[in-house]
Amino acid sequence: MKTSAKAKRLQRHQRRGKSQGKLNLVSLMDIFTILVFFLMVNSSSDVQVLNQDNSVKLPVSNADKVPKNALALAVTAEDILVGGRAILKVDQLNAFEGDVEPQLKAELDYQSSKSNVAPSPLGLPIIILADRELPYELLKKIMSTCVDSGYASISLAVNKPEQKEV
Repeated sequence: MKTSAKAKRLQRHQRRGKSQGKLNLVSLMDIFTILVFFLMVNSSSDVQVLNQDNSVKLPVSNADKVPKNALALAVTAEDILVGGRAILKVDQLNAFEGDVEPQLKAELDYQSSKSNVAPSPLGLPIIILADRELPYELLKKIMSTCVDSGYASISLAVNKPEQKEV
């Protein structure tokens, strides 16, 4: 017996409905790979966020040059922190007679040995976060120790002055 055109069309339609669609994973993998590379390249931004203690009041400056990504040395009221870790008490550094403090130098030497930054002729970069009321003699000892450890490219963290609207 001969089937009608309508019956043939219904059979084709039913066969099409039984087979499941397949997903092309190759093109999805390409898209995700490009997305991952894009995010990796754009994840390194030009802004460096320094963890600042509220007790440290940075000086105000109109400097426009942004420092490179560098090791952060913070001087609080009680401690000297290198990379967020307390290394030395401020009172110990005040009492130290000399320019290069051995405990701070040992920590800076350790940090420079594990740093993956290629040393430049200007020395390794370091950012010092210090209160604007910090005595110069204390800052001089810190900077001398930094230079002796190979951190000769010293930047001081500052706040930008607030813009007054006219």
